[in-house]
Amino acid sequence: MQYLIGTLIVVIYSGLTFYIGWNFNLWLASINIHISNFIFWPILYIVAFGFLLGRIHEYLRPLSILGNYWMFIFEYGLILCIIANIVVFITPLTARTTGSAAIIIFIMLFVYGTYNAYSPVVRETTVKMDIDQPLKIVMASDFHLGVLSNKAHLQRFVTLSNEQNPDVVLLAGDLVDDKPDLFIRKGMGEVMAQLKSTYGVYGVLGNHEYYGNAIAEVVAELKKANVKMLLDETILVAERFYLTGQEDSTNKERKQIADLAPIERDKPWIVMNHTPNDLHSPAQAGVDLHVSGHTHLGQLWPNNFITDKVFELDYGYKNKDGMHALVSSGFGFWGPPMRIGSRSELWVIHVEPTN
Repeated sequence: MQYLIGTLIVVIYSGLTFYIGWNFNLWLASINIHISNFIFWPILYIVAFGFLLGRIHEYLRPLSILGNYWMFIFEYGLILCIIANIVVFITPLTARTTGSAAIIIFIMLFVYGTYNAYSPVVRETTVKMDIDQPLKIVMASDFHLGVLSNKAHLQRFVTLSNEQNPDVVLLAGDLVDDKPDLFIRKGMGEVMAQLKSTYGVYGVLGNHEYYGNAIAEVVAELKKANVKMLLDETILVAERFYLTGQEDSTNKERKQIADLAPIERDKPWIVMNHTPNDLHSPAQAGVDLHVSGHTHLGQLWPNNFITDKVFELDYGYKNKDGMHALVSSGFGFWGPPMRIGSRSELWVIHVEPTN
């Protein structure tokens, strides 16, 4: 059954890729540019499957980069092709005119999306808890550090975070893009180690660290970068608050949040859990602040309509039965280095005493 489903997906995907290529080829012909089919179609399909081909061998990694960009081309190319075909069908406009307009719109989206991905913003929210004095938290997630979410982008985070002068920094999963090889090779740990905070930098694993199947190596490298990874662990930070790092739901053997509750409940309890697929359990367990990422807010419109249906909270703040819940769209990105309808970001959470 899985084989049949996989085959069906490949067939549909290949067919849609052909549809985009056929329309693009038609537009090229309308402006007197002709590319041999023996060149055009093989190149198109190599790029379309580049994301998978690039994982076969290190020498093929550039194909993975092309494949990441293709995800953007595929989504918006498909939308624009459908719109352009409808316009040509119901109006006297030619394929040349409509296609040219679609290309211009695509380029504008490409530039705009790239800007949103590589120009992060700082967002702020204030919550009240039973705490002795104010606490400033910097929280970010989904860096996906690797080829395109690179060392320079990480440096942007470090600079913005340090400017906030936080008491604590929380990194809510998907810190590396599957494997940590580029994190190591490009010296990203040296940049991460520049993070400054009063009580330290803490992180949890996300689903992509599990996809890479190099958990021990990831944890070791982040430890060198002064990031304490909490793996189903609860600690008391500076005698001020309890902090739990819950394993991602990808790990089927992870502990339930109730089993990670601090024995003493005399201080606020903050939980990091990468995927916000269950806010009920931590709220019932008495968590005061729950932070997550994973959703990317869809990253590319209209994917946000999907995340909104899948998750109770796919972005921003919500008071869940007295628990403060916050989901970030992420500082990095997965696949194409573009964002439409979302923005790369870090959150500053101002925790103030209730009295």
